Amino acid sequence: MLRIHFTARDIARIRFAPRPAPLQELHAALAAAVNRQGGPLLAPWRGRVLRSLPATAAPLADLVPAGRPPLFLDVLGESLSDSFEQIRVTGSGFVRSELERVYGGLPAPAWIRGLHASDGSGWRTLYRAQQAAYEAVLAPVWSVVQQRHREEFTRYALTVAEHGVAGTLARLAPDSRLDDGVWAWPGAATAGATEIRDIRLAGRGLVLLPTFHHPAGPLLQDSPGRPVVLTYPAAGPSALPPTAGRPDVDAEALAAVLGRTRLDALRLLAEPHTTTSLARALDVSNATASAHAAALRSAGMTTTTRTGRSVTHRRTALGTLVAGV
Repeated sequence: MLRIHFTARDIARIRFAPRPAPLQELHAALAAAVNRQGGPLLAPWRGRVLRSLPATAAPLADLVPAGRPPLFLDVLGESLSDSFEQIRVTGSGFVRSELERVYGGLPAPAWIRGLHASDGSGWRTLYRAQQAAYEAVLAPVWSVVQQRHREEFTRYALTVAEHGVAGTLARLAPDSRLDDGVWAWPGAATAGATEIRDIRLAGRGLVLLPTFHHPAGPLLQDSPGRPVVLTYPAAGPSALPPTAGRPDVDAEALAAVLGRTRLDALRLLAEPHTTTSLARALDVSNATASAHAAALRSAGMTTTTRTGRSVTHRRTALGTLVAGV
């Protein structure tokens, strides 16, 4: 469970990132590929991502020796070069302490030792690795990511206008609630946390950043002296175009995995449906439709939002990628 504690000042400082952050989207894509997130149905995409990475990008793996990236990488530059400059001006003490944290006494490669010593060659190695990974993984689809971000930004603005901040946060994170200044997200499994994680904003505010390459979530960036950034899986269509990221899915094979009715439900949920309208379209009972929606939601393929006594189901980016339509 993730619990974010707001002060009154923090509520006033919640904002939505106006543009996608290329370095954070790259981190999300690499994490999803390396950690096998999305299950076996995303295996073709993961394989393509990992095969596309040139040797120049290999040093990035040295930054996560135990799956815990250093916090000085958490910046929101609007271009890769801007992101790198923000990292580069990070205080040397913070860089050293974070490298010591993630290595925890393990022997470090020479270039990591260079970063620790503020050596210029270490920083050049990092920038070349980031640039190479971006060109291989994100550059081919970046214009699509930008378009999807604009759509998500508009959806967020309209939801705030209609439902207010508390209602909007609950819609971004299914089953979450904002009560008494605490946003509780029961199903969240944040990086580095397996049980309850409490984050106290203490006036720093919160930035909401959608990701289009990370089916699980959230990714939380909590760096000293910076606003907390919550990167969450966008609910809209996948940012990956058919030629770059969508696996070729055979309908019969997919039906054998999901079941024919559940596959039909996933494809119907390209448009929002209440449980009743989904049941009517599938020609099943409300209870059966609800069970199918719950199974798809548990696999990260759909989301469910509640308004009063009514619930609405819709497909996630992962669900769109799997459905193939």
